[in-house]
Order: sequence, then C-alpha cells, then structure tokens
Amino acid sequence: MRRLRSSTVVLGGMGVLAATITACGSDPDRRCVDPLTREELPSYQCQSGGGDDDGNGGTHRGAYYYGGSVQDRKVSGGSFDKTAVDTGGFGCSGSGTGGG
Repeated sequence: MRRLRSSTVVLGGMGVLAATITACGSDPDRRCVDPLTREELPSYQCQSGGGDDDGNGGTHRGAYYYGGSVQDRKVSGGSFDKTAVDTGGFGCSGSGTGGG
C-alpha cells in the first residue's frame, strides 16, 4: 500500500478548509429586479437604489433581489431582504427562511 506524501495531504486539507470558509461566508446571488413585475433588469438600474433620480433625468427603478432563481427573466424563490436568504454551505447554520 502506498503512503501519501505529506505535501499532498496538506494541500488537500487546505482545499477543504478554503471551500468550507468560502461556503459559509459567501453572499447569496444578487440580481437587479423590478420590484413590481419581478423582471430581471440590467445592474445599472439598481446602482442608486429603487426609484432614485440618477442625475441624468432618469430614475433607477430596480432593487436588489437575493437568492432564488430566474426563469423567463422573472425571479422567484428569493427575497429583497438579504438577511432573509439562507446561503447554506458545509458546516454552516443558516437562520434565513428564504421566503420572498
């Protein structure tokens, strides 16, 4: 039986540790969405928040939507409240409901 080299074991362990830290600390997916129609918008529509004047005579009509999924340009299964979305991950205890 072949023994693993210590460098292989260390590198493998570091990879698992990095994946765990990243999964626990990662933010949920964030999309720019029209709050009324729940249609996905270009990101510049959210940069100053929903309904704010953009300084060029236009308005930003989008708001950030966290988690969920997109189907036919409509979002579902997430929330406009970032703290309500459970990011999950290995070894994490999520407290969010994920409701929208």
